[in-house]
Amino acid sequence: MSPAVTLAAVEAARKLLKGQVIATPMLPAPRLSALTGAEVFVKYENLQVTNSFKDRGAYVKLARLDDTARARGVIAMSAGNHAQAVAYHAQRLGVPATIVMPETTPFVKVASTKAFGATVVLDGETLADSQRRAEAIIAEQGLTLVHPYDDPDIVAGQGTIALEMLEAVPDLDTLVIPIGGGGLISGNAVAARGVKPDIEVVGVEATLYPAMRNAISGETRPVGGPTLAEGIAVKNVGRLTRPIIEALVSDIVLVDEAQLEQAVNAYLTLQKTMAEGAGAAGLAAMLARPERFRGKRVGLVLCGGNIDPRILASIMVRELERQSRIVSIRLTIPDRPGVLGAIATLLGEHGANILEVVHHRLFLDVPAKGAKVDVTVEARDRAHGREIVEAFAANGYEPERIQTVKAIE
Repeated sequence: MSPAVTLAAVEAARKLLKGQVIATPMLPAPRLSALTGAEVFVKYENLQVTNSFKDRGAYVKLARLDDTARARGVIAMSAGNHAQAVAYHAQRLGVPATIVMPETTPFVKVASTKAFGATVVLDGETLADSQRRAEAIIAEQGLTLVHPYDDPDIVAGQGTIALEMLEAVPDLDTLVIPIGGGGLISGNAVAARGVKPDIEVVGVEATLYPAMRNAISGETRPVGGPTLAEGIAVKNVGRLTRPIIEALVSDIVLVDEAQLEQAVNAYLTLQKTMAEGAGAAGLAAMLARPERFRGKRVGLVLCGGNIDPRILASIMVRELERQSRIVSIRLTIPDRPGVLGAIATLLGEHGANILEVVHHRLFLDVPAKGAKVDVTVEARDRAHGREIVEAFAANGYEPERIQTVKAIE
C-alpha cells in the first residue's frame, strides 16, 4: 500500500473539507433491505452540489495547489462527475480549469461542466483517449493534472465518506463500493479498515469493464463496450489504487447491465432518489449476489446521481416490462369488423389497461383474410400478465408474448 494514503491522511482531508462540501445523510433503507435480504444503509453522495462524491477529492486537491499552479490552471480527464467537481471547485477557488471528456459522455454531464465555467474538450471514445489528449495539453500549456483517481489527495478526499458512514452507523459489517479507477474504494477502504479493522470492503465493477478484477486476479475478461455505468467504465486501473485494493478489499463483484438497470430503478421507485448507473452499482452487486450479503448490515455509497433523464425514463419502462407490469402480446385474428372491439372487451373484463395497439396485415404467416395485432397492456403483476395471455389463448387468438427485455424471475 502507498504510505501517502493513510487514515491520518484521510482525517486531515476531512478537516480541510469541513464547511466546503456537504456531510451527506447516511440513512437506513428498509425497502432496499426487504429487496436484498440484508440490512441496508445508504450514504447519499448524490446530494453533493455536483451530485457525486467527486466534490470531496477535487476540493482537497485544488485547495492544496500553490499560487503558481493556481495561476496556470488545472486540467482533468473525466466521463462526467470528476469533470463537474473539478470545474465547480476551480470556479470557487478562482482557478482556470480545462476538462477533457470522451465524446460518449452524456450531454447532461457536458452541459453541467460547461455551466461551472470550465473549458470542455471532447475527445475520444474512452477515458484512455481523453487522457492522451490531456497529456498533450499539459505539455503545451503547463497545466496541473487533477487525476480522477491516481492521486493521494484525491484518494484521501474520497475516503472521508467512510469516516462519516461509520460515525453514523458504527456496527456496519460490510461496505459495498463501486470501482472505476479505484479512487473511491481505495480511500474508503483505508479509512474504514483503519477505524474498524474487521469491516469487510467489497468492490463492484461492471461486467463489461472488469479491469481491476483482471489486474488483481489474473483473469483475462474482455474490457469494453457500452454500459449504463459509464462513470466506472475504466480500462486502465490506478497504479496508486491497485495495491490498496489488493490489500484491503476482499472481493470484486461483477454486475451486468440488467442488474444495473434494476438498481437504478429501485433507487428511484423505492428510495425516491436518482442514481446513475455507477452510483447504483453497489446495490446492483447486492441484487446479483444476494446470498453474499444476506443478514449483514451493509453500507452503500450512492456515489452519483447524474443520469440522463431520457435514459432514466427508458430504464423505468424496461423495468416495468421485466416485472410483467407492461406486457406486449402478438395475436392472430380474423381481419373483419368488430374483432378489435372484442379484444378490448376481453382486456377490460380482465382488468388490463390498453397502452398501444398495432395492426400487421402483410405478414406472410397468416391467411390473406387474417392479421396480426400487437397489443401492449398494463398489468398488475406477473400473475396478472399470465392471466391475460391465457384468456387470449382460450378465445382462439394464438397469443405470443413479445419479450423486448430479459425478464426478472
